[in-house]
Amino acid sequence: MTDTRASALAILRTLVGQGDADFHTGQYEAIETLVDHRRRALVVQRTGWGKSAVYFVATLLLRRQGAGPTILVSPLLALMRDQVAAAARAGVRAVSINSSNAHEWTDVLRQLDADEVDVLLVSPERLNNPSFRDEQLPALIARVGLLVVDEAHCISDWGHDFRPDYRRLRELIAQMPAGVPVLATTATANSRVVQDVAEQVGMVATGVDGATVGTMGTAEVVTIRGPLARSSLRLGVLRLPDSRARLAWLLSHLGELPGSGIIYTLTVAAAEDTARLLREAGHAVRAYTGQTDTAEREESEGLLKSNQVKALIATSALGMGFDKPDLGFVLHLGAPSSPVAYYQQVGRAGRATASADVLLLPGAEDEAIWHYFATASMPNQAKALAVIGALEAAGAPLSTPALEARVDLRRTPLELLLKVLDVDGAVHRVKGGWQSTGQPWVYDEERYERIAAARLGEQQAMLEFESTTGCRMEFLQRSLDDDTAVACGRCDNCQGIWYPSDLAEGAAVTAAKSLDRVGVAIEVRAQWPTGMSSLGVAATGKIPLTERAEPGRALARLTDLGWGGPLRDLFATGHADAAAPPAMLAACVRVLAEWGWAERPAAIVGMPSRRHPLLINSVARSLAEVGRLPWLGALDWANGGPTGEPGGNSAYRLSSVWDRFTVGPELASALTPFAGRPLLLIDDLADSRWTLTVAARVLRRHGASAVLPFTLALRS
Repeated sequence: MTDTRASALAILRTLVGQGDADFHTGQYEAIETLVDHRRRALVVQRTGWGKSAVYFVATLLLRRQGAGPTILVSPLLALMRDQVAAAARAGVRAVSINSSNAHEWTDVLRQLDADEVDVLLVSPERLNNPSFRDEQLPALIARVGLLVVDEAHCISDWGHDFRPDYRRLRELIAQMPAGVPVLATTATANSRVVQDVAEQVGMVATGVDGATVGTMGTAEVVTIRGPLARSSLRLGVLRLPDSRARLAWLLSHLGELPGSGIIYTLTVAAAEDTARLLREAGHAVRAYTGQTDTAEREESEGLLKSNQVKALIATSALGMGFDKPDLGFVLHLGAPSSPVAYYQQVGRAGRATASADVLLLPGAEDEAIWHYFATASMPNQAKALAVIGALEAAGAPLSTPALEARVDLRRTPLELLLKVLDVDGAVHRVKGGWQSTGQPWVYDEERYERIAAARLGEQQAMLEFESTTGCRMEFLQRSLDDDTAVACGRCDNCQGIWYPSDLAEGAAVTAAKSLDRVGVAIEVRAQWPTGMSSLGVAATGKIPLTERAEPGRALARLTDLGWGGPLRDLFATGHADAAAPPAMLAACVRVLAEWGWAERPAAIVGMPSRRHPLLINSVARSLAEVGRLPWLGALDWANGGPTGEPGGNSAYRLSSVWDRFTVGPELASALTPFAGRPLLLIDDLADSRWTLTVAARVLRRHGASAVLPFTLALRS
């Protein structure tokens, strides 16, 4: 045994807490590549193989040789927390810099300066923070001992998680000083992704002193790839007719599933609705989504790891790297958009157990959701050119809110587009916001068409996984180009159906009642958007209390499991305008009956509509009849009515409806007896809420004491 292997083995045994532990095939080869040969390596191994052991062991060995700290780029906070805990077990001093611990950054930087840190975990987004990028990162690069890129499939255009911040890592990799090893790791990469990532891991800057990325050279990359089969997983697919049946199955059988686990959903609303239903039925579960508070997420992770909850009902926010070796099951209510993404999520289960159950319950709505997410992350050429033009015209850095008043893009897609343009070199993030670099930018239409085509291919492969009569694990392995793929002998196609398909008596009724729940709050707008003067709107600061709407209600969100489906059909492109169905009108009545308003509305007013006048009038007249409230008619359009299309960011949406509604003569006459009384305002769909806000302002100025907005649907 070499000295390096003996030292590495001793560290490994401390890390895992087993005196007889030994390396898995490929682990020491990777460590030796990094430590003894100071080369670049790409490790593609299944979840649970021990990729973190490679970089922690390599870090300690390199530190003993006098190397500087390791920079570990890690994509998710949950993964960072697990990695810090695992590092401590191995005697590795690991700290992180991320969005949730800003209060600790000063202390972290002090520890780095004192050489008291072995591993610095940093998110890819943090690498482009101006102060970190310009002030701390150059000094850190100068003395880095090892660079690790975890979940490296994100570097690739072909990876299942399109993240512009990860694409920037190719520049960081290229800036690594000569002799500094680089390690990229992933469990979810097919051959195309492996080749793409390997090319980027091998990039070397050939500018002055290797410090610039003007021209690129390449370094040889050692690729260590193992079989991806997970012998502990028992896969299955259960097709049920609708959301009610899937929830009823959960109510019937969740308690029978082994240990504790994760139930994945495709949307935030589905996660929250499912968690609520299961909690009301007595199950210890929690929702875990991108909208969950950071502290609550961390608490939920701890409860799952200690088996104090049966399951977390999660979106993909609980994905890469979450470490619970004894996770007993993974269920999916709705399928991920590719076998690669599915493999990555089911890989959370059965890492240290002989058996774990993995069951997919696909939904009819899956393909529509896939399409939305597949297109949402792709840059739009016209919007991109508008952003660049706005920054060039400003001549000074603009904040994201300031840009919203110049480009009609909502905050999240605008931030994503800025990151794409930053990676492409067209814009640059600086203190105070964003600025144009002046570099020419060309929309890479061919590239985005290739990515879109690849996404469609992945979606088709997922449908084939659902319907295959062959081995499901073998299908997943072949989807990841694993040449060792053979039948697993455990899945529902190999061994026979292992999961129950019956529904307990009363479960379908309970599920139906939960899905039939009505009433979602419409939050009131209290502040005008910034920069409205540039759009010709004289609205700044807080909206006066005397002109605000009251908190409103919608029947449901379009993304809800229950009424969301019928509402999506109602608002689908091409659906003819018509009166609301009787069942939907009855549900609207229930919303009003459960609305705890401070004062009952005295009359009803409707919104004018080009798309759904019959729909809005049917709701308004029905509520007026049942509630015995006067139906006064609708507001009129002013100045030609709203302009543009619904949606868009706050500044542009407000501009499109500002001064576009008025109280006409007939409505003015009808309103006179109700001066100083509250009004119920009816519309079809609440999205940005600026239409309701402006209409409420008009009615408040015309004498209403309060305006209570009600819509059939809330966008999200």
